[in-house]
Amino acid sequence: MTAPVPASGPTAAPASVLRIGNASGFYGDRFDAVREMLTGGPLDVLTGDYLAELTMLILGRSRLKDPEKGYATTFLRQLEEGLGLAHERGVRIVANAGGLNPAGLADAVRELAAKVGVPVAVAHVEGDSLPVPEGFLTANAYLGGAGIAACLRAGADIVVTGRVTDAALVTGPAAAHFGWGPDDLDALAGAVVAGHVLECGTQATGGNYAFFGRHDVRRPGFPLAEIHADGSSVITKHAGTGGVVDVGTVTAQLLYETGGARYAGPDVTARLDTVRLTSDGPDRVRVDGVRGEAPPPTLKAGLTRLGGWRNEVVFVLTGLDTEAKADLVKEQFAEALERGGGRPPAEVRWELARTGHPDADTEERASALLRLTVRDQDADAVGRTVSGAAVELALGSYPGFHVTAPPGKGAPYGVFEAIHVPAQEVEHTAVLPDGSRVTIAPPRRTRELADADIPPLPDPYPSGRPIRRAPLGLIAGARSGDKGGDANVGVWVRDDDAWRWLAHELTVERFRQLLPETVGLTVARHVLPNLRALNFTVHGLLGEGVASQARFDPQAKAVGEWLRSRWLPIPVALLDDADPVPEVTA
Repeated sequence: MTAPVPASGPTAAPASVLRIGNASGFYGDRFDAVREMLTGGPLDVLTGDYLAELTMLILGRSRLKDPEKGYATTFLRQLEEGLGLAHERGVRIVANAGGLNPAGLADAVRELAAKVGVPVAVAHVEGDSLPVPEGFLTANAYLGGAGIAACLRAGADIVVTGRVTDAALVTGPAAAHFGWGPDDLDALAGAVVAGHVLECGTQATGGNYAFFGRHDVRRPGFPLAEIHADGSSVITKHAGTGGVVDVGTVTAQLLYETGGARYAGPDVTARLDTVRLTSDGPDRVRVDGVRGEAPPPTLKAGLTRLGGWRNEVVFVLTGLDTEAKADLVKEQFAEALERGGGRPPAEVRWELARTGHPDADTEERASALLRLTVRDQDADAVGRTVSGAAVELALGSYPGFHVTAPPGKGAPYGVFEAIHVPAQEVEHTAVLPDGSRVTIAPPRRTRELADADIPPLPDPYPSGRPIRRAPLGLIAGARSGDKGGDANVGVWVRDDDAWRWLAHELTVERFRQLLPETVGLTVARHVLPNLRALNFTVHGLLGEGVASQARFDPQAKAVGEWLRSRWLPIPVALLDDADPVPEVTA
């Protein structure tokens, strides 16, 4: 039986502030975060983000072994204690830990609740699962928060979902609490921004932060958002927890895995160029001014498949003649493969990391690393054939021959592909605590996604001022990440003078000069003046995505730090308040 979606919020006037916290940024995050968030201070809703592109592939392989699984089992273990704590404190829990089997996880939560004697109403959201094309392992659409809202309005204490957008974990509870409908675009957009800040957990509280040396970030606390009825929020954390929340940490997370000014989702398209960030006291940042537009008529969907097999051998080259040693082992390896009589792998890639230092005081500092990576659809082509060819060189190659680990038999790698499907074709369904099923209608109003107009740049920084070559990171922060095979690199500065310089200096051409790996790839630059930020999208840098392990840093986590380490002429006046320029070592 399908029940209608409730048209309005709760009959009692909602509290003026809804406190939503986060206790997981990925599958494998800090296990005790659920307890920390439930006991650390006031909270209304606790969310957990367990899914990522790679996670869906992992869960897909898990379900092949056991069709009853396909969800994040860590979440269940966290609830063994968390259920009682949440019940005592009146905190609702919303998590996408259902993965590929939200109904199975909901049943498991009910069994756990009965076992520990905690009365909870459990609901789940499904419908993200799409027909899986031949050759693929999983296919899931990214749902919005309306299904979560329907479950909470029906009295659910625990809501588990499959593949929803990360921000839906916040938009759903906020819409349920404040009675927002699909036309409350500005409020929804504000909640999307708050959700994006929270979704990666401690990345909003000083984790992975460019200016980490200015704060104690040894064990940052998890973030929470105080959401208001108009969609504005304050990002903060429980008192006494580690880390820091300031305009910089929130800016960094806003730029993470986003692109242009229009941040599209199933509920709303949030305009990132309207976001205002202001300090609201220690460890408090106010987020307001966010404008929303109708969402696009399509939903993003992620497909995963096993792409083939890969193997890796890392040769250590110590001391003198690094290039000659690398050339020798490459030639010998190719000849050994040919003598072996087998077909060589379809892809053979060599990377020389010049980590060695001249006249080094330790053997490790004197050594460079030569990485061999091979790929093929056939496991045998990357297995014993490759390991045998590498091992037979042990006593007849370059002086000092050794590898970092014995060559293995190879391992499968995955591929993630993003497509878009009409929202009308996706059966977004909320399964309420009483078992009734609510069909969530797609938005009535939609808008085709298009690039926003390029905003005017600030006046250039005055020319003719003294300059000095120095690392960009002395004045600019950065955070980078992955979206399928693309990488994004967000760069921001902390004052208007630095912004006048950055906006004109860090063009696409300069970006490519500083990061030569991007030459030949399509690079898009997006300007976000309110954040004093530029966001670059590098198409194709990551090949077929993180699961394919196509490069040294497969998720582009450190591309931003690589950019910050690059030297270029910077006005001396901008460096006055920066950290000292590091010494150049041979």
